[in-house]
Amino acid sequence: MELNVERSLTLSFPGLRATIRAITGVTIEKSNPALDELREEVETETKAKYTLETVRNVAIFRAYRDFYWRVGIDPTKIRPAAEALVRRVLAGKQFPKINTLIDTYNLTSIRTGVALAAFDQAKLRGNFLMRLASLGEQFLGIGMEKPMQLGGKEIVIADDEKLIAVYPYRDADTTKVTTSTRDLTLMTCGCPGIPDRDLAEAEGVATEFILRLCGGKCA
Repeated sequence: MELNVERSLTLSFPGLRATIRAITGVTIEKSNPALDELREEVETETKAKYTLETVRNVAIFRAYRDFYWRVGIDPTKIRPAAEALVRRVLAGKQFPKINTLIDTYNLTSIRTGVALAAFDQAKLRGNFLMRLASLGEQFLGIGMEKPMQLGGKEIVIADDEKLIAVYPYRDADTTKVTTSTRDLTLMTCGCPGIPDRDLAEAEGVATEFILRLCGGKCA
């Protein structure tokens, strides 16, 4: 499986980049004690690293916010994923618990500041393409009751048949990871202003955490 980027995007958004990695043979649970330990570790680390007053000035979060504005997403209403999770921890709010895979890459986002996504390989077809949305294109994201109509400014990820994400903030319901997922594709989501080394670090941390908590192997 490959991730291709539409040439017009590379010209309009120099430095826009994402990576993918296949991980097979995972076992995903609702929770487990090892995940609880990791969550406590990351939350403690985060409270020592940031405050609610300083988090707004962190360079990686500012890069995502600037990118959101450019693709028609208001980051004052929909915060970039990593920043939103960090703010939840700092505010003492409960960490969102979904399953051991999603919780694990959310913890990676908190630790690294990088947005991640994961897709069930059994529900994917062909390769990935990052492109501009078409005006009026329909997208049903996880947790949405009905599809949203895209305005043509958004950046999307599609496989050979369908949209699988509005990049880099919402994934499609049709390809979401559940406790039934056995093989997945992990996506590390960059944007202009985020160095390649940060993406590589986030992919490495996420892979380490997933293999530790969900088993499996890198394909």
